[in-house]
Amino acid sequence: MTEKEFTELANLLYPGTQDISFYLNKYPNRHVAGEVTRLGPSPTGYLHIGQVYQSLIHRMLANSTNGIFYLRLEDTDNKREVENAGVIAYDMLVNLGLTPDEGYRGKLPEIGNYGPYKQSERIEIYNAFARELVKRGRAFPCFCKDSENLEEIKRKREEELNENDSLTDYDPCRTLTLEEIKENLKQGKKFALRLLSIGDSTKTHEFVDAIKGKKELRENARDDVLIKSNGIPVYAFAHVVDDTLMHTTIIVRGQEWYQSLPVHIELSRAFGFKPFKYAHTPNICVLDENGNKRKISKRKDSFADVRFFLNKGYPINAIIEYLLTLLNSDFELWRKNNPDLPYTKFPFSLKKIGVTNPLFDFMKLDNISKTIISRYTAGDVYDSAINWAHEWNKEDLKVLEENKDVLLKVLSIDRGGDRPRKDITYFSEILSLYDYVLPNFKLAEANIDNLDKDNVKNFINEYSKQFTQFADNSEWFENLKQVASKFNFVDNKTYKQNPEMFAGNITDASKLVRLAITGRTDSPNLFEIMKILGVNECETRLNDFIIKIY
Repeated sequence: MTEKEFTELANLLYPGTQDISFYLNKYPNRHVAGEVTRLGPSPTGYLHIGQVYQSLIHRMLANSTNGIFYLRLEDTDNKREVENAGVIAYDMLVNLGLTPDEGYRGKLPEIGNYGPYKQSERIEIYNAFARELVKRGRAFPCFCKDSENLEEIKRKREEELNENDSLTDYDPCRTLTLEEIKENLKQGKKFALRLLSIGDSTKTHEFVDAIKGKKELRENARDDVLIKSNGIPVYAFAHVVDDTLMHTTIIVRGQEWYQSLPVHIELSRAFGFKPFKYAHTPNICVLDENGNKRKISKRKDSFADVRFFLNKGYPINAIIEYLLTLLNSDFELWRKNNPDLPYTKFPFSLKKIGVTNPLFDFMKLDNISKTIISRYTAGDVYDSAINWAHEWNKEDLKVLEENKDVLLKVLSIDRGGDRPRKDITYFSEILSLYDYVLPNFKLAEANIDNLDKDNVKNFINEYSKQFTQFADNSEWFENLKQVASKFNFVDNKTYKQNPEMFAGNITDASKLVRLAITGRTDSPNLFEIMKILGVNECETRLNDFIIKIY
């Protein structure tokens, strides 16, 4: 077609739209010293832990460069949209301390001069840029049936054949004449708008990714769908238009988008825009049943939804600091050398992000969480548990509030100092960890392994009779040793093999008393627990323990 025909076609397909100069003038350049970066979640599911991982990059990048981090809701998939998912996504970012500087804010009014920040409210903008692309002879209407489904098939084919240097995928509708297009429109046929690619897939050029480094990138040679037949743009088109108008300086996204980069670059150039800087991040993975890495899945992994961690009661800093260990390998050393500094002081760098997909490690997360909580005061732990329960568990909230005094006492045991106790992983487990100081505690069971029951009974009886409120831990422990020295707790066969080893074994004695008092083989300082409970309660539990083992 001629230039005149393309202009006529543009006006025919998108009548009454503004010229793109209107929007380019409406959204002038930002006067920002640092990077402008954004998160664009789709409300087709709740905020993914991988999106939190990327949000942390956005937030740290904006902080470290005096830049801006904004949130844009990419709500163009009405069929799969989950109710309130966008609102929840924003709220979760706020809860995690990753509040965007501008943009979409859930139930609150938007902040910023570059909105609207919901893509569903930007259709007239997309139409203006679609019209411009047709006018330039770089886009055409496609009347093929189910062209969007075909596009998905082609995209998958491209991923499978990404090593094929001669892959070209031109759409047959690219050769339609203006008259043929008019006839299709007259018949009421719907059309999808496609890019008219001028790339050569046998050619490559050098591209520098902010994470992957220098790469050889093959030119795009596919007539990709830009706007679907329902008038809704696909990611590639909306990304180029929105990030241009919102003046995003760097696109940080998952590496699954890397294969689509050639079309995004060609589309930017088709508009006459300078291509963006890109940083393609590795994906957090888990191992499948065959031991192979796979990306964390919303369908398969309950913890894909970030609310899983908040519902458990992990401290916010534990979640963030664990993700930082995945992002920058030197964060752990920095934290060791700077135990009291906030993570925001860490010198974050895109260049330190690895290119391999990290595995999500719950054990490491738990260890980080335990270390962080171990530095809290008893009051901080209690208040954090209250805040958690207020949001996530009203039943626990009532119990926590009713037993504040005794919980503060037990939380104070072994807290502080160079080697604080590290038994709390998340706040939802506090009531189960310390249920033995709550009213009406009853020992569920008493497993004494291979210990001799009669000797155990006699020891507990003797210990209970003379038990009193001791002055300090040393006096209490000496008394325990004196009583224990009169008994051999192991069975006769084991004792006969090595009687000296087991005679008056204080380890077994402590284990038995701890089991009787707390129902556990591990707990904070037992003397302090017994002091909190008082003599009468301890005597009752010691006597109940004898009943349990028979």
